[in-house]
Amino acid sequence: MLREVLQETDEIIHCASNTAFSARKKAEVEAVNVDGMSHVLDCARASGAYFFHHVSTAFVAGKTSGTCFEAPGTPREFCNVYEETKWRGERMAMAACQAAGLRLTIYRPSIVYGDSRTGRSLLFNAVYYPVRTALFMRDLYEADIRERGGKKAGEMGVRIEADGAIRLPFRIEVASQGGINLIPVDYFTDAFLALMEGAPEGGIFHIVNGRTTRIEDIIDYSCRLFRMTGIRACTPDALRQVPKNALEVLYDRYVEAYSPYMRDTRVFDTAVSEALLERRGVVCPEFDYEVFARCMMFAVEVGWGLRLFTTDSMVRT
Repeated sequence: MLREVLQETDEIIHCASNTAFSARKKAEVEAVNVDGMSHVLDCARASGAYFFHHVSTAFVAGKTSGTCFEAPGTPREFCNVYEETKWRGERMAMAACQAAGLRLTIYRPSIVYGDSRTGRSLLFNAVYYPVRTALFMRDLYEADIRERGGKKAGEMGVRIEADGAIRLPFRIEVASQGGINLIPVDYFTDAFLALMEGAPEGGIFHIVNGRTTRIEDIIDYSCRLFRMTGIRACTPDALRQVPKNALEVLYDRYVEAYSPYMRDTRVFDTAVSEALLERRGVVCPEFDYEVFARCMMFAVEVGWGLRLFTTDSMVRT
């Protein structure tokens, strides 16, 4: 049965991956992103397909600075096991497709968040996790103040302002230039389909946002939406002048895996993909306060994924 299905297959789309960053999960990530890719490529070779579409990531560029081109790369070092295994997957796909005579398209999205129109998402990592961490700290110390006298909150410098906002006095390290590259899932889907249809010979395409979002803006959005104060961005030089306080150490420990993306200076070239997307009128929505609020409130409503598939949340979305 499988053989018959494969022989009737024209195109194969491979978009499965394990997005964990932690080194302790290396075996799990490799099992999906490398071994899994090998199995899919075996199916592609055994099929009657003529086209292989592989969803990779823009961050196969690894630890680098400056412009990252829509071309095969040879980075010397990666920020995490996810980046490394996705790069290895690309190399495997290129070698296998060339040997089998399969046309290959590689799609490299940047950081994907929820639907810009509805806020709906199935995953709540990436840009969600640092925000969720700040909210966890806010709720933890607010409860300490209101229910237990506030001793622990006081030790951390946390207090309730006159207007009811929670003051969390911690700095977040950012690069002096650059920002986080975010795209909504609706844009990714539209761009993927446009490139799939518009590039019959295949190629490598970045699906990214031409306007990076400053961490300062995400801090501002978070504080406005969730009534927090005291959080501010800080360059490495300014951060070194004053030792980290206990709250900063705690926050950094939680978001350590995401810190390379919060201090990112990589710039993703879109010379090839942009021309194709512009012809089809596919434009990335701006990640403004309204989009941010829509996505974060959906995340809160579904308990950051815990209640995602309950009847009520499905009806409302």
